[in-house]
Amino acid sequence: MKLGFLGAGNMGTAMMRGIAASALCKNGEISEIFAFDTDSAKLGALSDAGIKPCDSAQALSDTVDFLVLAVKPQVLGGVLDALKLRKEQVIVSICAGISAEFIRSHTIPDARIILCMPNTPLMLGLGATALAKCDGVTDAEFSLAMQMFATCGIAEEIPESKMREIIAVNSSSPAFLYLYAKGFLEFAKAEGLDDGAALRLFAQAMIGSAKMMTDSGYSIDELIKMVSSPGGTTLAGLDQLYAGDLTDTVRKCCDACTTRAYELAGAERKAEKG
Repeated sequence: MKLGFLGAGNMGTAMMRGIAASALCKNGEISEIFAFDTDSAKLGALSDAGIKPCDSAQALSDTVDFLVLAVKPQVLGGVLDALKLRKEQVIVSICAGISAEFIRSHTIPDARIILCMPNTPLMLGLGATALAKCDGVTDAEFSLAMQMFATCGIAEEIPESKMREIIAVNSSSPAFLYLYAKGFLEFAKAEGLDDGAALRLFAQAMIGSAKMMTDSGYSIDELIKMVSSPGGTTLAGLDQLYAGDLTDTVRKCCDACTTRAYELAGAERKAEKG
């Protein structure tokens, strides 16, 4: 299978390098990787990974079996309008908030599409990508897409109808976590702690806590209780977070993120019952 990337920004570049170094290329499942970007310097920087440049977006599309759309959502419509696709191609979109209907309206009505929502930790091989299989895509093709994203972290399948709701959970959430971290680090600085030491200790605390969530077998409430001795320091801090209703603030944050995703797509968000 020949794989192509339309766009060689940070996310696309990280994916290309991860896939090129993976077993998918070594075992021949992906035979070649091609790319096109309006910035030719970005393509030149990928030559060491064996990525082959194309002269135009159309030349890329004409060459590959899987075409990854890795451009800004705001310019995608114009890019697709100028592109001629083939029915047998699989289109893999990592453009936030873009629906399969949008892509088909700018290309061909029976385009076969996989929607993907990655996040920036993918650039370190620690991404968390949600994927949805749309009409016409085979199980084997979707499995290959899952494996592609698994080379740069983890990949999870979700329903196509929830691709905007997942944005707050895995794609925008790093920014929310960074803002949360900022509060801890500003406290550490105000208390005279070394910036570097505080950053490393808090970052490792987040990494360890994440592993406890996925690997310990305990629920979130149980994990909180494990750290919260009666009358202790943790409980004193938690009381302030509860008083400020942190969980409700987070829900509002995620709700605003999701609503905006619908607005950007020109779609109406329907309220869920239950």
